[in-house]
Amino acid sequence: MSSSVLIVDDDPAFQSLAGRLLADCGLAVAGLVDTAGGAMEAAGRLRPDAVLVDIGLPDGDGIALARELAALPWRPRILLTSSNADAAGPSEVRRSRAEGFIPKSQLPNAELDRILGARSP
Repeated sequence: MSSSVLIVDDDPAFQSLAGRLLADCGLAVAGLVDTAGGAMEAAGRLRPDAVLVDIGLPDGDGIALARELAALPWRPRILLTSSNADAAGPSEVRRSRAEGFIPKSQLPNAELDRILGARSP
């Protein structure tokens, strides 16, 4: 069974690229949203196994959103991303409770199946 991933990013071109990268790794796209507010609503409705979160969202901070998402009862895995390679350091990632941070330019080379895939029982 493949893991489902919610993509939270306000750039439609990046949403499309991320969707293809996830599919290539055997991960299913649960949904696409472009705001922090939309992310919380979609996460509650779709209950994804993981969420790919852009740090720079038009209505909020992706790091703060990651903290909220990580606190959901089913504890989805969170991966932060940004076009700014310096957008999140190790301390921000720890505080956000995300699995990590990967700049958008490096996403095609990331092991998305390992980072966002289903946890071992």
